[in-house]
Amino acid sequence: MERDEAFIRLALEEAAVALEHGDVPVGAVLARGDEVVARAHNSRELLKDATAHAEIAALRLGAERTGDWRLVGHELFVTLEPCPMCAGAVVAHRLDRLVFGSWNTQAGAAGTLYNVPEDPRLANRVAVTRGVLAEECAKLLDGFFADLRM
Repeated sequence: MERDEAFIRLALEEAAVALEHGDVPVGAVLARGDEVVARAHNSRELLKDATAHAEIAALRLGAERTGDWRLVGHELFVTLEPCPMCAGAVVAHRLDRLVFGSWNTQAGAAGTLYNVPEDPRLANRVAVTRGVLAEECAKLLDGFFADLRM
C-alpha cells in the first residue's frame, strides 16, 4: 500500500500542473516496478484536444520510451478513475494493473459506471486497485470545480 500511495502522490503532483493551464487536475504515472517510466497530466484545454487526458499522455510517452506499445509489466497510477476512453487504452496497452484514487461518478469506467479493465469478455484484462488516497485526490478535484462555480 505504501508503494501505491507513493505513486499516487506523484500523480497528484502532475494533477497540480494541470491547474496551471486551466485543465481538470488529473495526473497519471506509469511505472514498471519501482521505476517511473512516464508522468503526465490533463492537457485538454492547453492542447484543445478532447483526447489529451493524463492517462493517454502517460501511456503514449511510456510506449515511446520503452519502444513498444505493449506495456506488459507496467502499472498506471491515476488520481481519478479513468473514463471509457482511458480504460480502453489501459486494456489495449496490456498493462498489468491500474490504480486510481478518486471515484469518477460521471464517467468512471473502472468500477463506477462500467468495468472495462476487468471485463471477462475482453481478450486482455487488467487488475484494478481502487480508492488509493481517494480523499486527497477528490479534494483537489472538488476545489477546482468549486472555483469554477464562483
